[in-house]
Amino acid sequence: MEIRRNPLLCGAALWLLVASSAGADALLQEAGETQRAQAELQQRIEAADDEVRERIEELRRLERETRQLREQNAELAQRLERQAETLDRREAAFATLAQTREALPGLERSLVERLARWVERDLPFLVEERRARVAGLEAGRGDPDASPAERLERILAAWRTELDYGREFDAWRGYLGGGGVRREVEFLRLGRVGLYYLTPDSREGGVWRAEEARWVALDEAARRAVRYGLRIARDQRAPELLKLPVSQPLQSASDGEERP
Repeated sequence: MEIRRNPLLCGAALWLLVASSAGADALLQEAGETQRAQAELQQRIEAADDEVRERIEELRRLERETRQLREQNAELAQRLERQAETLDRREAAFATLAQTREALPGLERSLVERLARWVERDLPFLVEERRARVAGLEAGRGDPDASPAERLERILAAWRTELDYGREFDAWRGYLGGGGVRREVEFLRLGRVGLYYLTPDSREGGVWRAEEARWVALDEAARRAVRYGLRIARDQRAPELLKLPVSQPLQSASDGEERP
């Protein structure tokens, strides 16, 4: 049996086959383009994520730097405030410097004169040494080679020495009286409270009475206390309570007596 083919049907089938092949290519091409688009989109997303992370890190870094700058500014502000206060004090000191220089000679003269009066009115111990110190200060005030600061320091050093006398417990051998009645005795000084003397045989002794400006004889008990005091001052006896009359009367601060 012979089969006849229809040319029209064959052509249609061929066209359908070609059309199906072209559609498949188009689909494949479209799918490829879609994949490329998705890959590009994924890359852009990843790039955007990286950029966001970098910006977040940059923001954090900027925040840290901002905090550090704030702390540094606060510390600098405090330092500048202290420096400003120091400058204010210096400016105030410079403002009064001229007045201080003008007043300094008068102050030196007043301090030396008061010291001289004090030595003359005080208990009569180390009189020659103390008078010589005052005389040196009076001569030094006219020394052109000494600066005002050096002259003032010498005066203050002399005052400090006088203040130290008031805290000393001292004993020494010296001479009492003058001319032909001069005799060697031992002196005991209890700061500025008491000044005493005792002969080497302990038969005579006295206490200086500042109000009367003279020596007053001591009885036997007081002379024995002075002898103990001499040994204590020379570290030959343990300290103990001494019952002795005082040289200076007890005075209140309202008496107006000058003190070093």
